[in-house]
Amino acid sequence: MKIAINTGGGDAPGLNAAIRSATLSAISRGWEVVGIKNGYGSIYTDQPFIPLTAERVRGITMQGGTILGTANRGNPFEMPYQKSDGGWDLEDRSDEAVDVFRRYGVEALVAIGGDGSMRIANRLSKKGVNVVGVPKTIDNDIWGCDVSLGFDTAVTTATEAIDKITTTAESHHRIMVVEVMGRYAGWIALHSGLSASADVILIPEIEFSLDSISKKIMEKEARGETYSIIVVAEGATEREGSRFVKGKVIGQAEQLGGVGEYLEKELSEMTGKEARSLVLGHLQRGGTPSTYDRLISLRYGAAAVRALEDQDFNKMIVMQQNRIKRIPLSDVADKMKLVPLDSDTILTAKEIGINLGE
Repeated sequence: MKIAINTGGGDAPGLNAAIRSATLSAISRGWEVVGIKNGYGSIYTDQPFIPLTAERVRGITMQGGTILGTANRGNPFEMPYQKSDGGWDLEDRSDEAVDVFRRYGVEALVAIGGDGSMRIANRLSKKGVNVVGVPKTIDNDIWGCDVSLGFDTAVTTATEAIDKITTTAESHHRIMVVEVMGRYAGWIALHSGLSASADVILIPEIEFSLDSISKKIMEKEARGETYSIIVVAEGATEREGSRFVKGKVIGQAEQLGGVGEYLEKELSEMTGKEARSLVLGHLQRGGTPSTYDRLISLRYGAAAVRALEDQDFNKMIVMQQNRIKRIPLSDVADKMKLVPLDSDTILTAKEIGINLGE
């Protein structure tokens, strides 16, 4: 069998481990492995694939990023192109991609990506491409999967940053607002905020009230606790408000951000306390993957090749209760795993006195 591997969407720690595992597992079966560079970008070039050999993937398990490169714009079904008037529009070039697979003898695709990548993989499968998906996103919002590769490292990075912010907040008696990634799900904010003993955690699943947050800060002040730590997900919204969006590029999802700066200004005015905000941003995507992320990435990559060997196509590899399983791509596409409001983690936060903005 000849298989291709690609990595799409935002990068995440553990991608290289998954690439290495899938490559070596396939080579051990006598298969040929090629990589697609920059999401699906290289498919539309004169060199659509690069060979993936044991030598090429040696020593990459501990490396962050992805040796194949990635892209969060370049969906084969919505490829950006420049019009004659200088503007931009989208066109469907998926048939061209399928034709390239066939001409180069690629029999199956291991698509490593998040919810957007799984939607693309599902649509390609309907055009006859044999696909197995591997769940990747620091946001941890892929439906049907307990944990996606990259999440553990991102949460650890965020937690360590909040720990560091706490000491300076205490020294200066300030409100510190830390904005973390996660898009429309609050997994990073909830897990890092709870682990770092934040006073307030704001997630997209619960609309926040400035009055509620201000009351929490002033209650602490009355007890002699002169600083407060607020962790907010980039997709969090104020009650009856809208998401904070920095902008949008054609062919790309909207860029969230700005809620941290908004909270800094509003809470400073409401409480009379000095406030500062910090956006962790892409720091959460970078760096060496944690032991856990390396392990699950290796497990996912090998499991994807086992699925191909079984000809169990058009499935996504998932982790459920620490067991590797396969679920249909069609079950995952167009769904999102949000934080359950009755989860043990939410209940724990409430019971130990963390304000969730309600």
